[in-house]
Amino acid sequence: MKLEVEDLGHDRRDEFQTDDEENQAERVCDSQSDTDTDSDVSETSRVRTSTWPQSYKESLDRLTSVTPPSFSFLRGTNSTGISTSFTSPIKRRQSDELDSPLGKPLISGTAIDREEEPYSTLPTNLSISTHTKSSISDLPPLSEQCSFSQALLNGINVLCGIGLLTTPYAVKEGGWLSLLLLLLFAIICCNTGILLQRCLQSSPGLRTYPDIGQAAFGASGGLAISIMLYVELYASCVEFVIMMADNLSTLFPDTSLTLAGIHLDSLQIFAITATLLVLPTAWLRDLSILSYLSVGGVATSILVVLCLLWVGVVDKVGFHPSGTALDVVNLPVSLGIYGFGFSGHSVFPNIYTSMKEPSQFPSVIISSFAFCFFMYSGVAIFGFLMFGDSIKSQYTLNLPTQFVASKIAVWTAVVNPMTKYALTITPIALSLEELMPSHRLRSCGVRIIIRTILVISTLIVGLTVPFFGIVMALIGSLLAMIVAVIFPCVCYLKLLKGKLTKFQIVTCYSTILLGFVSGCLGTYSAVKKLADKFI
Repeated sequence: MKLEVEDLGHDRRDEFQTDDEENQAERVCDSQSDTDTDSDVSETSRVRTSTWPQSYKESLDRLTSVTPPSFSFLRGTNSTGISTSFTSPIKRRQSDELDSPLGKPLISGTAIDREEEPYSTLPTNLSISTHTKSSISDLPPLSEQCSFSQALLNGINVLCGIGLLTTPYAVKEGGWLSLLLLLLFAIICCNTGILLQRCLQSSPGLRTYPDIGQAAFGASGGLAISIMLYVELYASCVEFVIMMADNLSTLFPDTSLTLAGIHLDSLQIFAITATLLVLPTAWLRDLSILSYLSVGGVATSILVVLCLLWVGVVDKVGFHPSGTALDVVNLPVSLGIYGFGFSGHSVFPNIYTSMKEPSQFPSVIISSFAFCFFMYSGVAIFGFLMFGDSIKSQYTLNLPTQFVASKIAVWTAVVNPMTKYALTITPIALSLEELMPSHRLRSCGVRIIIRTILVISTLIVGLTVPFFGIVMALIGSLLAMIVAVIFPCVCYLKLLKGKLTKFQIVTCYSTILLGFVSGCLGTYSAVKKLADKFI
């Protein structure tokens, strides 16, 4: 299927090149005289600046880590001596070498006569010069790509995260009937996940969510969605800090410290302690160990659910019907929490491009959402029946600490964020490192400083707004509604304009309207609750 360059507009023709054109460009660059080198570097730098970020694909691949990564140390190091040993599953390409993604457009299209399945990009060094090239001779064979079951685990691992602990609190805020909204958002977000697949299939070379944004709305679209996704990742790291501090302070509530006249309570002490523990992991250049540990995300989610049921049934805490049918005033908070729980769209394209059979992606998405809906709704029902209106933003904070099952659940809620923190903060750090103006500023020391500042900033934000449930509702309303509900529909309408039925068009516009109203109401309600906390 040939790419119709004429339809893309004059300003976007240079973003899509054929393989022959790329190879010819390489040969021309290699044969140029030294006098032309400076102009080539300048042009490449201009392209890099206009296509930030280039590290998105490889860094987000680490979040879909159920499929074990392949390990192969790169043959050399870059100008700063930094290399990486993480290689994502990807299809072999025809050439033996290709330019680093940091030096190529965000969307590298291929105009070929046959339809080509999407593939993952080659992960780059953490710092790469303009002329650095990455060898793909050690890429894993096609058989090492994701099977259906591996992709399903990846999908569940992405969706069934920290939002699981907060669903009983969402029932408290919105009432029992708010569970209907949980089902509604599961259906909507499942559908928009499939829409992202169709957007990827609309043009060869689209591989990530920012690619879709750039294909639909140019460089500004790709930049906008990239920034929103990075803000969402940053906010998740803030939630990790709050989550670790909350659960540790539950285990050791009497901890306090006075230092230089400054009194620190248990929450502040453990927030600082947890941040110092995860800080070295953010410095790691090889996150393969952490990616293996995060594979346990699905297992830990199931474990904390089993602990909840164990405490309720075996430890005889019991179930006590209570609560209201519907709380209209606080319902927008529930909207944000449910939206956060089903917002895994930033990595859905990565899962799709890593599959051996991409045609099975809709089945993967539907199965993942179905599993997570039953997990979320089950926890919401049993958790609220056990603790009623006294339920806290994380149900692990309500579990009686004298029970072994309670201790297991709480420690799981502490350790799990520790294994995911570095994987979540790394995409942001890599994107900032891309913006450094020279190779000297991209040294190992500067990288450590950037990552340290990022980690400390999440601590400061977490200590400033230590309200787990409200922050989650704000993230879900302000960001997740855009990323998971609105933007997929907008891009779908843009990229497949003229090919959609009236029913598809009406469905997309209805979804956009629902996402916009829910986002506005949820954001207003969450901000109001935050303001009330500080008054």
